[in-house]
Order: sequence, then C-alpha cells, then structure tokens
Amino acid sequence: MLARTMIALASLALAVPALAQPTEVRPISGTRLDVVASGEVTRVPDTVLIDAGISSRAPTATAAIRANGASMDRLRAALQAAGIQARDVQTSSINLNAEYRHTPNGTPQFIGYTASHRLSVRFRDAANAGRILDTLVTAGANEINGPSFQVADAEAALDEARTRALAAARARAELYARSLDMRVRRVLAVSETGSARPMPMLRRESSVAASGTNIVLGEEALAVSLVVSFELE
Repeated sequence: MLARTMIALASLALAVPALAQPTEVRPISGTRLDVVASGEVTRVPDTVLIDAGISSRAPTATAAIRANGASMDRLRAALQAAGIQARDVQTSSINLNAEYRHTPNGTPQFIGYTASHRLSVRFRDAANAGRILDTLVTAGANEINGPSFQVADAEAALDEARTRALAAARARAELYARSLDMRVRRVLAVSETGSARPMPMLRRESSVAASGTNIVLGEEALAVSLVVSFELE
C-alpha cells in the first residue's frame, strides 16, 4: 500500500509542472511600433436625470416636517400620474434646519424651521423631459437641479467606439509600415486607456418642446482610447 501511494504522489508531482507551463511567447524579430488611437461615436441621449425637491417652513420642526411630507406626497403622486415608475424615484436627501433673521444689533432672531426633501427622478423617454419639468413645478417643486442626460445602452456604443479605435490603430500602423518600406506582421498587445465615459456634445441640437419648458437634448460623445503594439518587418 505504501509503495502504491508513493508511486501516485510521484506521478502527481510530475503532472503539476506540465500543467503550470507558461504559454510560449514568440520573440520579436522585427520592429516594435506602439500606436495610440481613439474611436468615437455619438448618440442622442435617451435617459434623463432630474434632482427636484420641496422646502417647507413652519414655526416648529414638527410642523415643518409634516408640511413637507404632505407636499412630497403630492409631488410623488404627480410624477406617478405623469408615467414615472416608482423604481425611478429615489430620495436623495432630507434636511431640517433652524432659520434665523439677522438684525441690525447683531442678535439673530429665530423665525422657524425649514424642512426639505429632495428626489432623484429618472425617466427613459427623453422627449418628455420638458413635460416632466413642468409637472414638477406645477406640483410644488421649488428646488430643481438638472436635467442631466445619459445614453441607456452606453456599453454597446462604446463597443462600436472600440472597433473604430482598433481600425484607426491598424490604419496608422499600415501608414508607418509603408513609410518605412516594411509591412505589419502582427499585433503584439492591446490596452485600453483613459476614461470611456459619455461626454456632452454640441454638434446636434434636438429640441424637446413642452408647455412651458424647452429642452435641448444635443448629443453625447462616447470615446475610447487604445494603445496597440504592432510588429513591423
């Protein structure tokens, strides 16, 4: 039994190094060329983010909180009636502050409490951005930030930008190779650098008109930068 165990362990010891063998990398026999290239695509944004809230003032903290809560209930109901789903409405902050009036003699005079509640509202129909803003104001929102725009399927657009960046890198490598009376033999390495986030553009203006608010969607530019290493010979 001991002899069989020793034979099995010996076989395992011989097998492990074979599995751990690194893949052989062919040495570079020609000239290495590193190319930095970018690819960019543009999309009209289809998702809108708006930060909206209501501030309520009252003599006591309890009264301010209650008044603010009732106002927020009306605001959420208005958003629901406008077609905004509950999962796309999220509380971003709640605040309660004592308010003072400064007098000429330098003694602050207490005047009550201000309660505020802010919501982050997201909706995927960018064409309704103006109408949603009007709904917020009509429902009592007295603090609004935004809108900000996003591309919902940004990753698909970025993949297209990556393809363009690779094509640009290849074309540039071919240019260098012809200038040097050489040819591109193979790609050695590809790495993605920088930020691949949407950036606002002003190339195209797509206006969305509402009853009282006119929203200009514009375009989002989604860009990717690559470093591609080639071997020339």
